[in-house]
Formats: sequence, structure tokens, C-alpha cells
Amino acid sequence: MKIYQSRSFEKKVKKFNKTEKKALDNQISKTVENPLIGVEKKGDLRGVYVHKFKLKTIQYLLSYRFSGEDLELIMIGPHENYYRDLNNYLKAR
Repeated sequence: MKIYQSRSFEKKVKKFNKTEKKALDNQISKTVENPLIGVEKKGDLRGVYVHKFKLKTIQYLLSYRFSGEDLELIMIGPHENYYRDLNNYLKAR
């Protein structure tokens, strides 16, 4: 299984510090071990899974989807306006 990152995901991760990146890597490895750890969304976001986790005191949402055997990491961010931004990103692609 290969893991791909979207450009949006890469930009957000660049702003994380070392400990946050390490925690994020841990969450991504959990997602790879059990791809159904996230909840599949409905409607416009069908086929996209969202995994919720906390970094320090902030709850982050990690969205991903499957491309055949591969995993594409789409977006990460706090809950505020997350689904709106995710929907806009997917429509623009």
C-alpha cells in the first residue's frame, strides 16, 4: 500500500512542529493498520473517510480515501470550517 499526500495536506503538515509531526505519523500508521478507523462521509463527500484525534488540546480531523490499493491523505485541520473547506477542495480537483 502506497500513501499519497495532497498538496493541501503537505502545506498544513509543514507548519507542525516535531512533536506534532510525530503524533501525526502515529495516527497515520494507525489508519494504515486499520483503514476503517475513520467514519465514511455521506453526500458530496462519499468515499472520503475522516479520522478524529487530539494533538495537545486541539481536536484534528484527518481525511483520506482509497485509490485502489493506495491511500490518499487529503486534508488535516481543526474542526472549524473543515467540512466546508474539504468539500471546496474536492470540487476544485
